[in-house]
Formats: sequence, structure tokens, C-alpha cells
Amino acid sequence: MFFKLSILIPCYNEAAFVTETIRKVLDTKLAHSLEKEVIIVDDGSTDNSIEMIRTFLLNQSYPVTILQNKRNEGKGISIMKALQQVTGDIVIIQDADLEYDPADYTKMLLPILNGHADVVYGSRFIGDGPHRNMFYFHSLGNKFLTSLSNLFTQINLTDMETGYKMFRTDILRQIKIKEKRFGFEPEVTAKISRVKGVRIYEVGISYFGRTYEQGKKINWMDGFRALWCILKYNILSRS
Repeated sequence: MFFKLSILIPCYNEAAFVTETIRKVLDTKLAHSLEKEVIIVDDGSTDNSIEMIRTFLLNQSYPVTILQNKRNEGKGISIMKALQQVTGDIVIIQDADLEYDPADYTKMLLPILNGHADVVYGSRFIGDGPHRNMFYFHSLGNKFLTSLSNLFTQINLTDMETGYKMFRTDILRQIKIKEKRFGFEPEVTAKISRVKGVRIYEVGISYFGRTYEQGKKINWMDGFRALWCILKYNILSRS
């Protein structure tokens, strides 16, 4: 029986989007009347993200946990810090930039709640939800990295790099994340795939991608890091 969904929100310099992201998260109704637990990690933002978060939450009655890194440590570190505070049965990672819609939570929850899945990835490349067209080379790179990851994990994913990943909490706590930035995605995929008996599902989600002018942070260097992480955590270092 599952009772609570823990929503982890890593945030770095997202003053323009973070309060709207939190509002959508708080307003979202969950399947089976699950409770929500919201944990925000401000990752050493140099804009006024943390002030925006605190001001917004002053007007909210819903309890939200706020953690703050003294300096920018990266998405992976922020997620692992938030995980230490989790009391929910299921965990999802919610980026603070509005590219992913909390309305998709129930769609992702159902395979877990129905007893079919332990992990659910939200794919930007399947399903009938609205999808903003990605940059061509981003899309090409994503498909290459996903295919290479699949080769080693033997999981037939369509979107390994998705920011929407949902886990049973006990499953996620079985692994130790080492990557600080966006290397989190291939690392967690490699390590989750080796959990004995794990059941991984994929569902189509909406995607409202940003441009670099709007604050998109991932770049070509992160693509090379992801490639290295696929090789590292599937071949060179399996711990």
C-alpha cells in the first residue's frame, strides 16, 4: 500500500519559473488520494530564487521543506540531499523550470500503484501530450545516448535523459549517486537497471522545452559527460 508521493525540486537560478512550478505541484491532485511531500533544494542560486521561494510559501498553508546548498553543487548532489529527508513511499524529481508538467504525475503513478512497476520514466518521445520541438542536435544526441545506454542496460527506453523519473523510495535508496550535474541521468539508469528484479516502465508525458534565452542550462559539454557516464557506470565502475 502506498500513501505518499515525495516531490523533489532541485533549483538553480530559476527565479523566473520556480514559484509557478511550486504552485502547479501544490495544485496537482494525485491518484488514489495520495498525500504529497514537497522538498525543495536551492542549489546555491546566485539570483533571487530562494527569496522568491520563501516569499511564495509565506502565502501557502501546505508544508514544504526547503534545503539550501551554500554553493552550487549540482543536480545529483541536491537530489541525494533531498532523499535523506524523504518520508514518502514514492519519489519523483521535478525540475524547477516548467519544462515538465505535474499534471502527468498520475499517469506515471498508475503503473506503480497498480503493482506493475518499481520505476517509471516519463518519455518526451511517446504519447499524445503536447511536445515542444527540441533542437535538432539535442534530439539526435538524446537518441544516441539513449540507444547506447540501452545497449548496456538491456532496457528498451525511448528517453533515458528525461527529467521525469519516478521511483519507489526503497528502490532508489538502494543506490548511491556520485554524479553532481546532469550525469545523474545515465548514472541512475545504469544503477537502477542492476537492482535485482526491478520493473521499469515508461509512459508518454508532455514537454514544454525552453530555449537558451529562457535559461536552458544543459549544453554540449553535458552531452560528452553523459557519454562518459554511460561507459563509466555500465563498464568501468559498477558501484
